[in-house]
Amino acid sequence: MDDGMHRDAAGPAAERLDGAAFDALYRRITALAHAGAHPRGALETITPARVRAAVREVRTGRHVSLAAPVTTRPEPDDPDPARHPMTGAVAGRMAGRGLEFARDRIEMNVHGDADSHLDALCHVVYDGTLYGGVPATTLTDEGAGALSVGLAAAGIVGRGVLLDIPGLRGVPWLEPGEWVTAEELLAAETAQGVRFGGGDLLFVRVGHRRRRRELGPWDAAAGRAGLHPGAVELLAERRVAVLGSDGNNDCAPSPVDGVGFPVHVLAVRALGVHLLDYLQFEELLPLCRDEGRWSFLCVVAPLRLAGGTGSPVSPVAVL
Repeated sequence: MDDGMHRDAAGPAAERLDGAAFDALYRRITALAHAGAHPRGALETITPARVRAAVREVRTGRHVSLAAPVTTRPEPDDPDPARHPMTGAVAGRMAGRGLEFARDRIEMNVHGDADSHLDALCHVVYDGTLYGGVPATTLTDEGAGALSVGLAAAGIVGRGVLLDIPGLRGVPWLEPGEWVTAEELLAAETAQGVRFGGGDLLFVRVGHRRRRRELGPWDAAAGRAGLHPGAVELLAERRVAVLGSDGNNDCAPSPVDGVGFPVHVLAVRALGVHLLDYLQFEELLPLCRDEGRWSFLCVVAPLRLAGGTGSPVSPVAVL
């Protein structure tokens, strides 16, 4: 019998989903979200008790950033890079006496395919609505009238968990177009001796940054590794607070017929989970291996940008 799923060669037990199968998955995840719906989405699962428990993850005090360096020159995956002009005292524009200040500005496309950023709950519009059924008309030229990055204005502090999928497969990285199944997330937990759960910040490494560093940038909009949309149901059941990756969490091409960015639709629109896209774990990975543990305190501090659909971020992991 046709179950709406089509086998593919993009990973272990890989499946493509047709429109009907995706709609059924979307409805199941939305129902799970509505069972504990809150105006702040899944951030509400990070309770004070869970923050205190996350602080107890700190044992050695070693800490690293999970952000990639901001790029300022055009690349295949970043045709509209950040602009960083110097506007104050620099060589050739100095009086040479008295007090002067070196100054600069930065302008960037928050939701590009290169720089590390957070997606707010207003970022994903699906069938004319945002998370919780909020009308998309709340988005105006002046900014988001609801579900903006302001929901995380106090920062996101909690227990981070890193799952290393290339390590599980025994490869340096996943190739563009490959996806990660729920079964692989469970297998990585077992292999690494860790378990993600309620209120956690789950980070799934696909090796995007290492591949980019060693082989050079490519058009990530056309081809990248990410989660299979079916894996989001596991995240919903476990009540994960935040999902992050060194890619943008979705793989490309999309494994769903007629739906681009299905993980964004399921995680942000259906579940109310903030996403962290295009992080880098290459500094965290050796620390986790060295200490033999894959959980840590994580602090994410987005800009306090009224009405923003997202923000550049530099999350910090403390072991």
